[in-house]
Amino acid sequence: MTKRAPKGAVGTPAKTAEAPAKTVKAPAKAPAKAPAKVPAKAPAKAGKPESRLGMVRRARKINRELAEVYPYAHPELDFRNPFELLVATVLSAQTTDLRVNQTTPALFAKYPTPEDLAAAVPEEVEELIRPTGFFRAKTKSIMGLAAALRDDFGGEVPRRLDDLVKLPGVGRKTAFVVLGNAYGVPGITVDTHFMRLARRWKWTESDDPVKIEAEVAEIFPKSEWTMLSHRVIFHGRRICHARKPACGACPIAHLCPAYGEGETDPEKAKKLLKYEKGGFPGQRLNPPPDYPGRPAPPLGGEA
Repeated sequence: MTKRAPKGAVGTPAKTAEAPAKTVKAPAKAPAKAPAKVPAKAPAKAGKPESRLGMVRRARKINRELAEVYPYAHPELDFRNPFELLVATVLSAQTTDLRVNQTTPALFAKYPTPEDLAAAVPEEVEELIRPTGFFRAKTKSIMGLAAALRDDFGGEVPRRLDDLVKLPGVGRKTAFVVLGNAYGVPGITVDTHFMRLARRWKWTESDDPVKIEAEVAEIFPKSEWTMLSHRVIFHGRRICHARKPACGACPIAHLCPAYGEGETDPEKAKKLLKYEKGGFPGQRLNPPPDYPGRPAPPLGGEA
């Protein structure tokens, strides 16, 4: 009996031989299904729309990181008082701050006060501000606002938004530049750079400056509005350009939904950087002490 037991056991291995055959088929099916599921889920996650909370958190992180990149951000118009800042900002329409800064020294040397400018000969003012473009319309605006300051505000630039926007040539953008940088009143300056970056970063889908201002104001605390404006505008002028942004040299590329619209190669992107980021002079002839770049040359001077 003990010798025949192994013969009876011969049938047992025959049955167990079938079991491995079944287990071999099961794993063969599993790997076939697994790869099909993984790629199918990945695009779905990547394509999920960003929540409002997610956008706000990303926007505030962009602001914090821009504060580290541009700790020296400032208004890029040269001015010594609220009147000079107001006039310079009006002149900056459709031209660069650099060209305004190269033009205003002669203007303010001849007309240092609202009273002086209001009493000027228009043709003489036109000749002085000709380099800024649209000089006839701008002459009318700055002489008109100078007369309004003289007649209605005792020669002083008002501190209220409602009063400022009533002055000739002064809109909300100009008013917030003056309020924020001359009087310390928080405001969001929505210029072309701010509009472009706010849309690229998905802070807004609007192309209306007033709507953009309102939507961005809901994202950031009021105390950040003025410096946020400087940082965004700085970034737009130096790195995130309109035609060819330097994506490959952008320090906040990891937070940008529009990454890839511009040059992504790091070496090629570096060549697109402007002002101090590219090793060139800045826009101000008299920049603040903490500005790391070179001052701009005067009108007719070499860079």
